[in-house]
Amino acid sequence: MSQAVLERRSEMLKKHIQQLLIRDNQQGISRQQNMFLQQMIKELHQTSHELNGSR
Repeated sequence: MSQAVLERRSEMLKKHIQQLLIRDNQQGISRQQNMFLQQMIKELHQTSHELNGSR
């Protein structure tokens, strides 16, 4: 993927992760939402790795 696509993907993942963490801290999240959160964190880690590797 191009640098711009990876950066955009990273920003979107960070925004979604932040929203879920805020919801979790305020009212809790379901088991399914927690699994989704963990998957997004893994994807963010992978995207960060790809970004650092392409520089």
